[in-house]
Parts: sequence; structure tokens; C-alpha cells
Amino acid sequence: MPSFRSWDGTELVYRVVGDGPPLICVPGGPGQAVRYLGELGGLSATRTLILLDNRGTGDSAVPTDPATYRVDRIADDVEALRAHLDLHTMDLFGHSASGGVCFLYADQHAQRLRRLVIVDPSLRVLGLPSDLDVAHVLAERSHEPWIDDAAAALTAEAADDEELERLRRLSAPLLYGQWNDAAKAQAAAEPAEFAKPATDGFYAGYEPDPALPDRLAALTVPTLLVVGEHDIWPTRHAVRALAERLSSARLTVQPASGHFPWVDDPRTFAATVESFLSEAAAAA
Repeated sequence: MPSFRSWDGTELVYRVVGDGPPLICVPGGPGQAVRYLGELGGLSATRTLILLDNRGTGDSAVPTDPATYRVDRIADDVEALRAHLDLHTMDLFGHSASGGVCFLYADQHAQRLRRLVIVDPSLRVLGLPSDLDVAHVLAERSHEPWIDDAAAALTAEAADDEELERLRRLSAPLLYGQWNDAAKAQAAAEPAEFAKPATDGFYAGYEPDPALPDRLAALTVPTLLVVGEHDIWPTRHAVRALAERLSSARLTVQPASGHFPWVDDPRTFAATVESFLSEAAAAA
């Protein structure tokens, strides 16, 4: 797989799949290898997906300095990847924790962005709540046979790593719109995809800038925010509140979906993202 040396010399690996204009894809987790994004529900049919393994995850090298796992330093890796690919401007995709990476990148390098797609983002880098009205979202799933165990596991305190993993398995259905074979397969693969130092270092020492949301509100980069109807972190209510603050943002709530909308309904997800990217390109 292709690789490049980032701003501090760390070798980062990326995978290229699909056909069409490039879309730079940054994984979340935090600290999760990029393979969980798959081909984003078939978006690779119309876009060349450039899928980055963040430092210390997947096939990318472990950095010399653990402080460089921090979210703002990952944004510097994205800029290094853009320069490596010799793209004057780019379309950027982030999911979950990497939504924060994208927000920070947009704040620092807006002139390098054509379009921005952010899916089920954590709002922690913005200092905004991600769990707005989560009790309402949970109540909407009260008919599910697994809801009592999953909801209890969500707030339980783990005594050790083994207990933490058991609670993670119990709460996993909350991350999907349907607890079917596709969801179970992805949830089962997740533990092996995480690199603990990268996870632990992502927010270590990071303090949100209170002025960041206002600066992002003034950006003119066309932005698509996608959130699953049933996601609990962030909730659709939290992402809607964010979208109302961003003048250039469009919000899509994908029905019957959770934190991984390309798993729950791949066709709808891919069509939504491709439609936005195509429309924004035509309007430019």
C-alpha cells in the first residue's frame, strides 16, 4: 500500500479504492484502523476513496512522540497527505472522532477544501454536547429485545478491561439501526482494530477553543452533516443544533440508522454523499 512521511517524519499508510474524483477519508474511533470504513456503502463506485490509517493505527507507523496522537496533530497529518497527493484543494470525509479532525482542519486550512462530509461526528473538539436528548433517542428503541441490557451497559462502570469489553459487547446494538448480521460482523471486528495508545492520546492535553464554533459558522466551504436517526453519540438533536450554527452546512438524518449509516443502509448512504458532492461540484 502507498505511504508517505508526515510532518514529523512518521510514515503513514493509505489505501486507494474506487473510481472517480478523490475523496480523502479519515477514520474515527479514536484510534481505529481505517478498514472499518470499508468502501462506504459502495461510494467507491463513483469516488476514489483515499483511506488514511492514522498514526499508530492499522499499517501506519507508531510515532516517536506520543503527544502527536492528539487530534490537532492528526489534522496536520491530513494536510501532509494533501500535499503528498499534490492536490491544490480536496474533498474531505470524516466519521465520529475524525469529525473533530475535520473541524480543526477546516478552521486551519479552509482554502484547501472544496467540500466537506462529516458523518456522526463527536462534538468534543467544539466544546459542544454530543448526547443532547439521548434519553429520547433511547426511549424510541424501547421495543428492541436487547434494549434493557444495552442501556444498562452504556452507563455501567467497568472494574477492569475484561469487564469493559463485556459492557462494550452488550451496548453494541445501540450503535446500529438494525442489529443484523452486518452489524454484528462489524461490531465483532472492532476490538482488533483499535490501538490503545492512539485512542488514549487523541484528546490528551486538548482543550477546546471556545471561539472555534463561531469561526466555523463563518466558513463558506459546502458541508454535509450526516447522522443516523438512532445514533446516541452524537444524537441527531446534537448534530441538528450544530447544523443550525453553520451557514454552509446541510443536514441529513438517515432513517433507521445508527453510528455507522453505511452499514445500516449502504445504498441510501452512498447516494446521499454522492448527490451532495456532485451538486456542490456543479454549483462551484
